[in-house]
Amino acid sequence: MMVGFMASRTGRWTRMLVGASLVVGGLSTDSVKGKMMAALGLVPLLAGAFDVCLFGPLFGLPLKGEAIRRKVGLIGEDSLLPHPPMPLTERPTLLH
Repeated sequence: MMVGFMASRTGRWTRMLVGASLVVGGLSTDSVKGKMMAALGLVPLLAGAFDVCLFGPLFGLPLKGEAIRRKVGLIGEDSLLPHPPMPLTERPTLLH
C-alpha cells in the first residue's frame, strides 16, 4: 500500500530527501520558477519531518503517520532513526 510506505521510516526519509532536493535545486536556479519549486519542495520535506502523510485522508486513513502505521500494522518504525545499539554492558559475551 502506497500510504503505508509513505508513513514508514523509509518513506519519510524518501519524502524528506526529495523535498530537500527540490528546495536546493529550486534555489540554485535564479528564477521565479525555481523559487516556486523550492517552496513546493518544502511540503514533502516538512511533511516527512513532522510525520504527516497528506495522502492519508484520500485513502480513508488518518493524517498523522503514527496513526497510519498503527492501522496498517507497521510496528517499531516511529522514529526516523533506528533504535540505538545496545550498550557494551548489555551485549552478550562471545565465548571462544
